[in-house]
Amino acid sequence: MACGSKKGELSDKQKEVLAAMAKCDGPCGSKDIAAAIDKETKQVSCQITALKKKGLVDSPVRCKYAITSEGQAALKA
Repeated sequence: MACGSKKGELSDKQKEVLAAMAKCDGPCGSKDIAAAIDKETKQVSCQITALKKKGLVDSPVRCKYAITSEGQAALKA
């Protein structure tokens, strides 16, 4: 389980990615998110995939990602 954490639990990396996405004005690319949190794009893409499976992130535009309302709630939890 390189990318994810236990079902329902968010890793620190996932929280970091969600927080960066929450600051975007709209859908943002993994490169933008990676630059914002000073991580490699590959690592961020991996976390985004895990977050999408949990329903916390969606992809309204190809290769762009946005935090869902569930993702917003998970950040506040």
